[in-house]
Amino acid sequence: MMIPTLTRINELSRKAKAAGLTEMEKAEQIRLRQEYLLTFRGSINDILLNVTIYDPNGDDVTPDKLKQEQAQQNNN
Repeated sequence: MMIPTLTRINELSRKAKAAGLTEMEKAEQIRLRQEYLLTFRGSINDILLNVTIYDPNGDDVTPDKLKQEQAQQNNN
C-alpha cells in the first residue's frame, strides 16, 4: 500500500511544479499525504513501543513515559 501511495504523491508533486494541479488532483494529493502520515506515524509508534534503551553500562534507561505506554499496550 505504501509504495503506490508514495509513487502517486510524487507524481502529483512533479506535476504541480511543472504544470499545476486541478482541484480534484489537489484534493487527492492532500488525502494521500494525510493517509501516508497516518501510516508513517503508526509505524513509528509501533517501533517505539518495542524499544528498550540501554546506556553504555548496560543499564535500562528507557524513559518512564515510554515504559508506561509499553505496559499499557501489553495489558491490552
